[in-house]
Amino acid sequence: MAIGPVPWLGPLLLVSLWGSSAPASLLRRLGEHIQRFQESSGLGLSLDPGRVALPKEGWLEQPLDPFNASDRRSFLQRYWVNDQHWTSQDGPVFLHLGGEGSLGPGSVMRGHPATLAPVWGALVIGLEHRFYGLSIPAEGLDVAQLRFLSSRHALADVVSARVALSRLFNVSFSSPWLCFGGSYAGSLAAWARLKFPHLIFASVASSAPVRAILDFSEYNDVVSRSLMNTAIGGSLECRAAASAAFAEVERRLRAGGSAQAALRAELGACGSLGRAADQAELLGALQALVGGAVQYDGQAGAPLSVRQLCGLLLGDRDNCSSPAPYRGLRRAVQVVTHSLGQKCLSFSRAETVAQLKVTETQVAGVGDRQWLYQTCTEFGYYVTCEVPGCPFSQLPALPSQLELCEQVFGFSASSIAQAVSQTNSYYGGQTPGATQVLFVNGDIDPWHVLSITQPLGPSESALLIPNASHCLDMAPERPSDSPSLRLARQNIFQQLQTWLGPAKKSQVRGGV
Repeated sequence: MAIGPVPWLGPLLLVSLWGSSAPASLLRRLGEHIQRFQESSGLGLSLDPGRVALPKEGWLEQPLDPFNASDRRSFLQRYWVNDQHWTSQDGPVFLHLGGEGSLGPGSVMRGHPATLAPVWGALVIGLEHRFYGLSIPAEGLDVAQLRFLSSRHALADVVSARVALSRLFNVSFSSPWLCFGGSYAGSLAAWARLKFPHLIFASVASSAPVRAILDFSEYNDVVSRSLMNTAIGGSLECRAAASAAFAEVERRLRAGGSAQAALRAELGACGSLGRAADQAELLGALQALVGGAVQYDGQAGAPLSVRQLCGLLLGDRDNCSSPAPYRGLRRAVQVVTHSLGQKCLSFSRAETVAQLKVTETQVAGVGDRQWLYQTCTEFGYYVTCEVPGCPFSQLPALPSQLELCEQVFGFSASSIAQAVSQTNSYYGGQTPGATQVLFVNGDIDPWHVLSITQPLGPSESALLIPNASHCLDMAPERPSDSPSLRLARQNIFQQLQTWLGPAKKSQVRGGV
């Protein structure tokens, strides 16, 4: 049932800027920062109250445990609605799924759903993921509660939301529902069609890492290749400079004393670097900074592009006070931390663990603890650099990343490996067998290697966009967009035309 608005918990969203700076967390910060930037700039241009309706915020009462009918506990799940293009009750519904963070009004005002909605007269709905943003159960984030956080629970929410929202908005029985999502939410969009083809008519899954993996060394393989990609401002010299910068950081860490103290100040490490675990935190954050420049290359709001990062790493070589690559890396740290509003690039391992153990929603950030839980219990995705040829530090190694799951939640390394295997068995990994799903990826996005980049059959489509970064196809259109990106968006439109043309004629049936 629909519930009235609840008070806005502003501080909850601000805490994330000062939360844990573990490598995965820094990548999440970058993604959140870019999303907020694009939504605020896009909404500022388009939401003129005089000429367009503002999106509506609503709340659904959802079962906490949808797999146990005797458990009557519930939580409030937030959703957004844009009905300005909805022309008839039997028109399609475009459902934008939220992922591992807050979902705002931009989810129904920009990106594929909002851009394509006018053509088909679609109702656009954005559904925030359980346990993220403001859709967090009142009881908090202890392990007993987090048992109800998983992709399977999120998919059950999609089903119950479809039923409730169909009734609430008087959506026709014959209206086709299409799911859209990017990154983890892109996987959810694909899996929603896979598991509930009678309810979800089709899906567009952008940058969707559908294969779970424990040791994600391939991430840095793509980062390394992208740093050499001349089309986006990379070069062999840039990759060599990145490697040299990391080697200099490790040299100073080994030197200890004043060299280590200066390093701590110059690279924004909060706490001592005397412990190996704290050094690994710093080196992991630096890897995430470089990886983030590749992952979000060319996107509005991204602090650094590959071209800018390479410009810093290959900067003034005449200054002999310190090696040019290291100076460039220092400057890159300053640019990113300033953009994200962070006082530090990395914290001590002990502080990271302490912050991740906090279970009160008011101080737990917008998703660090929750997403760590999902990596420990479903996906892995631990980025490493231990294979030959990786240009960065071998720290943090996989064991230390798995240890975080044990320190925070008490999970063993073997249980995590088993969970990753079960996820792939349940969803099918990179051969899910879902029909009427379009997978969209960019070939410089490190996550594309876990997605589907080639068509698997006549109804299992895929687009691989040259020189495109993570979820770039979902970003607002810009004059600077490449011809290949524009073509990809045209192909997405044509795919929907293929699906929805017949759907309109046959009035595809879907049970509610």
